[in-house]
Amino acid sequence: MADHNALPLVILAEKFASLPGIGMKSAQRLAYHVMSMDEASVEAFAKALVDAKKNVHCCKCCQNLTERDLCPICSDNDRDHGVICVVETPKDVTAFERTREYSGVYHVLHGLLSPMDGITPDKLRIKELLARIAQGGVNEVIMATNPTVEGDATAMYVAGLLKPMGIKVTRLAFGLPVGGILEYADEVTLYKALENRNSM
Repeated sequence: MADHNALPLVILAEKFASLPGIGMKSAQRLAYHVMSMDEASVEAFAKALVDAKKNVHCCKCCQNLTERDLCPICSDNDRDHGVICVVETPKDVTAFERTREYSGVYHVLHGLLSPMDGITPDKLRIKELLARIAQGGVNEVIMATNPTVEGDATAMYVAGLLKPMGIKVTRLAFGLPVGGILEYADEVTLYKALENRNSM
């Protein structure tokens, strides 16, 4: 923003611009919009940010984001806890839940293997998945990472760890383009990918 703008407004725009997918022009529009809001609305917005950061944490079972010890999916006895769908991010859980066709549970890795970027297996929630499976009762693990180099490498790595445990490991039958992102897939494509998953 130009030098003639108030410093707090410039800093606010820079904070918005640091968020993914928001360029400086959008950040400036958001900053000016905040200035047009009444003080109570701004305080409520700031409180929502702080509350989310303070109160939302990883589910102790599946590692999805929740404000409870166990997320609503893990604590739902009507779900099939014998089938675990392994995904990269919490956003992917939301994408699958939109299909209303998957009745199993999830495990969120919080990333994909990428040694070039310093993301090694110990940086992901893989040991939590193995501990979960070691407790018994799991029949199938669906590797639902994106069809990218990193997604495929992660799926193969996890499958290699699970096979000696006698667990059936499957991979989504992607009706998605290679390099496609689950978050942006429509419900029918995701449902078909689940329905036609392949053994690994």
